[in-house]
Amino acid sequence: MHSESPKITIALDGFAACGKSTLARDLCTALNYSFIDTGAMYRAVTYCLLQKEMDLTGDQPWGRILQDLPLAWKIADGQFRIALEGLDIEDKIRSMAVSSRVSEVAAISGVRTFLVRQQQLLGRAGGVVLDGRDIGTVVFPDAELKIFVTADTEVRVQRRFSELQMKGVDIPIEEVRNNLAHRDHIDSTREDSPLQAAPDAVWLDTTRMDRKRQLGIALAAAQSLLEKKGESPSRSTVVP
Repeated sequence: MHSESPKITIALDGFAACGKSTLARDLCTALNYSFIDTGAMYRAVTYCLLQKEMDLTGDQPWGRILQDLPLAWKIADGQFRIALEGLDIEDKIRSMAVSSRVSEVAAISGVRTFLVRQQQLLGRAGGVVLDGRDIGTVVFPDAELKIFVTADTEVRVQRRFSELQMKGVDIPIEEVRNNLAHRDHIDSTREDSPLQAAPDAVWLDTTRMDRKRQLGIALAAAQSLLEKKGESPSRSTVVP
């Protein structure tokens, strides 16, 4: 009887619109891992709280409130899914209305405590890639590979603006710029687990780096760790 091949946990942290989710998905495809989109979890909670017109500034029994939300997340066939009352809400949680409030919701300690626990449960078996703001510092501080993704502000603004245009969202680029600046400030200065790089994180500046190059660097780091754990990477996953 053969033992199961070793798996590692990969944590991707960084600012919005740096390409974390794309890199995470590419890594999962190359390594046959599961992607856990932690940002989508915060967006889903934000969407629900906005729908309920919740007061986000006052003290609330967040544990009970969040437990009662009809949200479900799971990994099925290597794919991460979020549903509200059994229905997919992917498009709804990517709206600018949610984007403008998600960092505010994510700064609430009760929300963070609840979702960090959910993320740890989803990823406890390893063989996962998680992207977010505090994965390598709080959610999985013992992750074998930690990557901090960054990019110049204007590059991030243009990327997010283009992404929204492709989705048919008509929005001034200045509004996108203001939204990212607002999120950067809240994410970096919040009291509970602010956005910061883990001391042992690999820094990846994607400003002038295409998707293939990003994957090549991250995959090389992952494969080096897997080799040390006794798993030889397949030729099909090597990116020059």
